[in-house]
Amino acid sequence: MLPYFDDFLLHLKTNNYSLETIYNYERDLSVFSRFLEDSSTPLDKVDKRVVAQFKAYLASKDRKTAIKEEESQDTLSSRSLNRMLSALRSYLKYLIEMDLPCPIPPEAVKMVKTEKRHPQVAEFEEIIKLIESPAYLENDPLVALRNQAIMEVLFSTGMRISELCRLNRSNIDGSGRIFVLGKGKKERFVYLTPRAQNIIERYLATRQDAFDALFIPYSGLNVSKSKKRLSTNYIQAKIKEYRQKLKINVPTSAHSLRHGFATYLAESGASPAAIQILLGHESLDTTTRYVHASDRFAEETHRKFHPLSKPKK
Repeated sequence: MLPYFDDFLLHLKTNNYSLETIYNYERDLSVFSRFLEDSSTPLDKVDKRVVAQFKAYLASKDRKTAIKEEESQDTLSSRSLNRMLSALRSYLKYLIEMDLPCPIPPEAVKMVKTEKRHPQVAEFEEIIKLIESPAYLENDPLVALRNQAIMEVLFSTGMRISELCRLNRSNIDGSGRIFVLGKGKKERFVYLTPRAQNIIERYLATRQDAFDALFIPYSGLNVSKSKKRLSTNYIQAKIKEYRQKLKINVPTSAHSLRHGFATYLAESGASPAAIQILLGHESLDTTTRYVHASDRFAEETHRKFHPLSKPKK
């Protein structure tokens, strides 16, 4: 275990970091701890060379996962690798802040270059098919109604899947406005479309329980209230299942619906600043990456505004 590791996690907690964020730090730093243990390297001997070896370890398939002892079968993306390096930097910054022995300056842990992936968003018609698909792909009418409500809320509001899973019934009012406590404990409002409001009302009318969670599993009615909430894994798996059954070629997930929300708002002329607020982004640069996902919009813009796009008379 890394020195003062529990103190570091307590420091995050007392500084009001979310439980999810604290868990991510704990998981990512446990990988670094295991690397040091396997290489018989104490923390006070960590230098730039050891950091370089750790990067190589993260990029390899024979690294051990944070939870299991067996080796991973997949290579980490550059973004995931940088997330782990960022966790290490935060830990080192904590040691310095607390005047504790720190073997290397945090800035010596350099991030790796990320690949510039071209964001993909399904065509609008395909997204509509996807969010309506539970109605005819699910055998259980209650599950069908609940899952379609989930899809409608995701695309109506652009909220993160983790935010959706934390929603309670009390968050929904008659105005169609939902108060969301988002990433980094940032508060914002998101808004339901009339069709999303309608299906939420239909779904809630079928509920005969007293559970607070907005979206609940229908199996295991004897579980405790704290566990009576749908997981992000279930929702992601269902979206993947629907996409495959509909033969939608563009990879589509809950996050893709968030991208689609932003992209189609932008195509309709929405202000990037307004989209930034709706998505809960701290930086407009992050929002820009979302709204640049439409090739069709770029092509139409080129044809409409390029000075040489019109033929000579």
